[in-house]
Amino acid sequence: MQAANRLHKALRASGPTFGGWQMLPGSNVSRLMARAGYDWVCVDTEHGNIDDGAMHEAVAALAACGTSPIVRVADNQGWMVKRALDAGAHGIVVPLLNTVADAERLVATAKFPPLGIRGFGSPFSTEKFNNITAKEYLAHANDSILTIVQIETRQALDNVDAIARVQGVDVLLVGPFDLGNSIGENILEKGVTDVLKAAIAKILKAARDAGKKAAIYSVSGEQARQYADMGFDMISVYGDHAAILEANTKALAIAKGGIMHSALNLAKETILLLTTDGRTLLGTLLAIDQTTNLVLANTVERIIRPADDEEASSSVSHGLYLVRGENVAICGEVDEELDGKIDWEKVRGSVIGGVKHV
Repeated sequence: MQAANRLHKALRASGPTFGGWQMLPGSNVSRLMARAGYDWVCVDTEHGNIDDGAMHEAVAALAACGTSPIVRVADNQGWMVKRALDAGAHGIVVPLLNTVADAERLVATAKFPPLGIRGFGSPFSTEKFNNITAKEYLAHANDSILTIVQIETRQALDNVDAIARVQGVDVLLVGPFDLGNSIGENILEKGVTDVLKAAIAKILKAARDAGKKAAIYSVSGEQARQYADMGFDMISVYGDHAAILEANTKALAIAKGGIMHSALNLAKETILLLTTDGRTLLGTLLAIDQTTNLVLANTVERIIRPADDEEASSSVSHGLYLVRGENVAICGEVDEELDGKIDWEKVRGSVIGGVKHV
C-alpha cells in the first residue's frame, strides 16, 4: 500500500517533493494538475471551491493519474477527516492545529484501532491504492496514509516541538501567510521578514528533531526552489486558480499590444516591478512610452522582496523602468521626479545610464 502512495514513497527517498494546489472543482482540473508531473496535489476544501462530491472526484482523478491526492479539510473535525480518507486520500492536511491535544485528537480520528477510532467501511478508498483488497487496506492504512498538520498560529509555534513528537503525526506544514498574520508579520505588507524566517526555521528544526518531515506552502517555482534548498521535504509550487488567471492575463496583455499597456488598463494604478538586482517594488504606474516601453512609476510604496544586502523598505520614492519582453524585465532607475507633462526625450536620456541589463 505504501508503494501505491507516490508522496509517501517520495518522502522516503532523498530530495524534496513538489506538489500543486487545486482550488477549483472538476476532475479535468485534477488531471491537468497531475499531468504537470507533481508528486502530489492538495485538494483544498478549506479555502477552495470544492465540496464533498468534488473532493471525491478529484481524489479519484489524481490517483488514477498516479499522483497522490492530498486533501486539506476545513477544520480539525472527525467527520471531515473521515470523508477525506474514505474518498481514498493518500494524506490529509489539517489547518489551525494549535496544541498537542489537537494533534492527538486528529491522529485518533485518522487511524484505525488500536491507534485510533476511525471506522471502517468505505467502498471507495481501496481503488486509490492500486485496487488493493479491503483486508489489505485495513491492515496497512495506519502506516501508509500521511497525517499532515499545519503550523500557522503563534500558539502552534510555541507548541511546535511537542506537536512534532506526537505519534501518528507525519509532517509539519508551515502556513506562512496565516503564521505571519498571527505573529504580527503580515506577508502582504512586509514580505517574509527576519522574524517570520526565524519562525519558519523553528518549525523546520522541530520536524527534524522529532524525525518527521517538513512541508511549506509556497506560491511560485522560485520560492519553492528556495524552500527546497532550505531543506523542506514537501513544497507546493503553484495552484490552478493562479495559473489560469496569470496565463490569461498575460495572453490578453500580449494581444492588446504589450504587457505593460495591458497592465495599465487592468490595474489602473498599482503595479509590481521586478528590478535586475532582485527587488520587487509595489508602485503607482503613471505613464508608458509605447515607442520604447519606458514606464514611469511614481510613489513606489514598498519593497516587497528586497535584495539580499538590504532591508525591506516602506518609503521608496519613484523611478523609471525600462521594460523588455513578456517577462517584464525591468532596469534603470532615476531619482528626479518629473512633474506635469512627461517629456519622454528627457526620460529616455536620463534612464539610459542606469540600464544594467535588458
